[in-house]
Amino acid sequence: MVSNLATGCVEYLADERRQASLDGFFSQFSADERKGIEAVAMDMWDPYITSTRRHLEDADDKILFDRYHLMAYLTKAVDTVRKQENRALVATGDKSLSGTKYLWLHSQENLPDRHKDRFGILRGGDLLIARAWAIKESMRHFWSYKRQGWGEKHFKAWYFWATHSRLQPVIDAARSLKRHEAGLLSYFVRRVTNAGAEGLNSRIQAIRVVARGYRNRKNFKTAIWFHLGGLQLYPIAP
Repeated sequence: MVSNLATGCVEYLADERRQASLDGFFSQFSADERKGIEAVAMDMWDPYITSTRRHLEDADDKILFDRYHLMAYLTKAVDTVRKQENRALVATGDKSLSGTKYLWLHSQENLPDRHKDRFGILRGGDLLIARAWAIKESMRHFWSYKRQGWGEKHFKAWYFWATHSRLQPVIDAARSLKRHEAGLLSYFVRRVTNAGAEGLNSRIQAIRVVARGYRNRKNFKTAIWFHLGGLQLYPIAP
């Protein structure tokens, strides 16, 4: 799905997550029209990056990677650390991490009050997952800076910490972010996110649930266009 960051409307729909899927969107426009595209917010999906570079001039200056997806990427790494450590602890009879999955998925300010005491004890212990969680939380501060220079400085320090953590899932995630560093730093120039697109995704899922599914993709797409395509459904006053 391609959406318009300014209007919040769906602009294009295609099957699958391939380069050709996004190529179809760009191919609708002339070279001059494509020059009018100022920014493209996306996740770190290489086929989308390749398509954007193919169709836009100065694409690397216009691509920025969305905070939601970046943090989801790190959160997945944290959960992998938890799984590995929990298996090792259970093998010794220690079940202290059992049932704690969702505690480590929360950001610090969103942790439910009823879990704060237990989580504080776990964080204060000598656990690998506590270190992984702290690294993930530190990356969240990247988007709070007003100047790109400070953002770069924070990322450099964070990257050193993450890659010297001796936590392989965190190291792998950090290296992926490093390969896409330009798209991270573009945030300080464009300051746009995919939050609107995530909201559209939620509404699309609601459309499917209300309809109890669709017989085929064509009908599903038609419903998406009707509800989220920016149609003017009401009479315009003279």
